[in-house]
This record gives sequence, structure tokens and C-alpha cells, in this order.
Amino acid sequence: MNVLERYQTVVVVLAIGGGVLVGQLAWVPAVAERLILPFLLGMLFGTFVQVPLTGLRNAVANRRVVGSSLVMNFVWNPLFAIGLGYVFLREYPALWVGLLMLMVTPCTDWYLIFTDIADGDVALATSLLPYNLLLQLVLLPVYLSLFAGELVSLPLKTLLESVALVLVVPLVLAATGRVTLPKLLGEASFRRTLVPALGQAQILFLALAIAAMFASQGEVILENPGVLAVLAVPVIAFYAINFALGLGIGRVAAFSYEETVCFNCTILSRNSPVALAIAVVAFPHEPLIALALVIGPLLELPLLSVVSHLFLNLRERGLWKSTTSHSGEFE
Repeated sequence: MNVLERYQTVVVVLAIGGGVLVGQLAWVPAVAERLILPFLLGMLFGTFVQVPLTGLRNAVANRRVVGSSLVMNFVWNPLFAIGLGYVFLREYPALWVGLLMLMVTPCTDWYLIFTDIADGDVALATSLLPYNLLLQLVLLPVYLSLFAGELVSLPLKTLLESVALVLVVPLVLAATGRVTLPKLLGEASFRRTLVPALGQAQILFLALAIAAMFASQGEVILENPGVLAVLAVPVIAFYAINFALGLGIGRVAAFSYEETVCFNCTILSRNSPVALAIAVVAFPHEPLIALALVIGPLLELPLLSVVSHLFLNLRERGLWKSTTSHSGEFE
């Protein structure tokens, strides 16, 4: 884990504070608003070029973990998000939509880090990435059209165009890059030099996008200082309940320790940068939706760190059977 990944929560907090501060200058909000999307597209390219899209075959062999993960991520989590929103966010429809977007987009990057920290099956986790990426690409417009249309204005054409712009375009460019760059640079140089550099650039672009968003929407943010507290309750409930469910499913399905860590990190980690990019394009007049997706990582990263250490504690206490001492390193 590089320095920026280790302190990503701090980087996000600094980006938020810096954006709000700079946004008080009269000319900044208009300029910052135009910079959000380019920064997010740069971040998504850096994210997608690291995803091994050839991993689909490797995951098929472990149908129990893969099948359980896909059901949790694409059936249970959307329904769970709707229920949490109904209980906690009925008076905040834009935040409810933001919560839904956050919960229905499983992570495609940093959950590997937490899987590795807890000595989980990193190879299996990596092979799940293409499924998570491609299914959220297809299903996110479906979820929003079914569940969010009554909460906020949702032109389907605009939503589909935003998904195509912020997911399909960088995904195609990244897939092309994964084929051509190793040939140009050499496979070893690509993996050891470029991929780590892209990981750091991804976080920098995300921080710049967040700073630009907060600079452009500083007035809305200052008018809604309690958003973090309002959103924290359903987000923490999501992690607590899903963590318990993941442990229960792992027991019933007789997953190994490494498989259980992989399964839990997959169903807990969320792809807030991708959801944020779509929200910025699809809901330009609903800044609280994007704000919810910025706040998400502030809660998610510390919670995932706690989950990783809880798993290590479970193993040390002999409460879960481990098949190996360590199943792989995150690269």
C-alpha cells in the first residue's frame, strides 16, 4: 500500500476543506464546476487500467464465493439500500438517491488492499473485479430508473448518456491501454512502475475532483452542515449488518478464512468514485446526491480498516479455519 492509499481519508478531508475555502473566491465556483468531470475521467481511467479484465475465467472455478458475492452485491444490497433510505432518509430524497448509488456499486479497487491486510484470498478477489465492474455498468441505470425516479427528476436518456460517458469511454480506453502499454513498456515495467503510479494518480485525480466539487458547491455545503451526521447512521448500519451477514454466510457455506475475508470485503466495499462521476453528470441540479457520494469514503475507509483488523483478531483467536498462512500479495 503506497502513502496516498494509506492516508486516502486524510487526502479526501484536505480536498474537502481546501475546496470549500477556495470556493469562497467569487470566480472559482464557475471554473471548478467545469473541472470536475475531466478530473473524474482521469481518475476512472487510472482505476480501470489496473483492472485485469481477463480474470473472469479464474473466478468461475469458485462458484460458492462468486455466486454468493454477486447475489449480495446485486440483489440484496440494492434492496437493503432502499430499506435503509426509507427508515433514515425519507426527509432527504437527494441523500437517499446518493445512498442508493453508493450501495449498488461494488468496489473495483481499494477493497483488494483491505483483503490483503486481513490475509484474505487476493487472487479470488481480483478475479471478481470484472464481474463487479461490468454488472454495475449494466445494472446501475436499471436500479436508478426503478427506485430513484420517484425521489428526484431522472431523465433516462441523460442517465444512459452519463453512464456511457463516465464508464464506457474510460473503460474502453483502459482496456486498450492494458493491451498496448505492456507491449510498449514491457510487462515487468508495466506492472512494477506504471500500475503503482496510476494508483497514486487515481487518488490525486479523485482529490482534485472532490476539491473542485466542493469549491463549486460551497454555498450548498455550508447551508447543509448536518449532512455527514444524517448520512452516517445508515452507512454505519449497512457495514455492521452486512459484516454480520457475511460472517454468517461464510459459516453456513463453510468458506475458509481467506474466502470469508474476500467475500466480506467484496460485499462491503463501495465504488463511490464511479457513482460520483455518474451523479455529477446525471444530476447536475441535485448537489446533495454528489455530496453523499463524497462523504461515503470518509466513513468507508475507516470502517474497512476496522473490519480488516477484526478478521485478523478472529483468526488469532482460532475462531476461523485458515487454509494457508497467506493467499497472495496485492500488486
